[in-house]
Amino acid sequence: MMYNENKLNETERTGRIEVICGSMFSGKTEELLRRLRRAQFARQMVEIFKPSIDTRYSEEEVVSHDKNTILSTPVEHSSNILLLSSGAEVIGIDEAQFFDMGLVDVCQELADQGIRVIIAGLDMDFKRVPFGPMPALCAIADDVVKVHAICVQCGNLANYSHRLVKNDKQVMLGETDEYQPLCRKCYLRAMDKRDQEGEEDI
Repeated sequence: MMYNENKLNETERTGRIEVICGSMFSGKTEELLRRLRRAQFARQMVEIFKPSIDTRYSEEEVVSHDKNTILSTPVEHSSNILLLSSGAEVIGIDEAQFFDMGLVDVCQELADQGIRVIIAGLDMDFKRVPFGPMPALCAIADDVVKVHAICVQCGNLANYSHRLVKNDKQVMLGETDEYQPLCRKCYLRAMDKRDQEGEEDI
């Protein structure tokens, strides 16, 4: 379901927090860019931030998997967002799962100041564990949209980001060579297969 911005009251500037979450390849960044471009078209002051760790496509741009881009400011710590957002009416934050837990209080403070905060990020890691500050951000948000990829195995809606390479680190940047979106059934099947292969290696 597409987010309906008609719910926004344009005559009275009140802060709000919007969260766009889902698996990899679900269109989170695409939806974030769409909302930010609408705000820019309306001549609103927009600031966009991403974690400095995310350099997959560009160091200074938010880039979707479809290669759509928008200029952003990379930051190492969530507190930097407060320092760099002076005068902003709308703030976009991409890859929020990679930020520290302080991002929750930062977003709350920004919204309390009357700023519209739009956040995109993975809700779960490759083990299906809630990722970083995303669960708390969903809890405090005025609006949460969960977008879905398509399972590459069966074509159903995909909830999970299945890691294709052997690496147990929670944070591992990657693309289609390292991850694929899977539905629940196909994810469980892939985990069973990996467990069986692991037993054979012993």
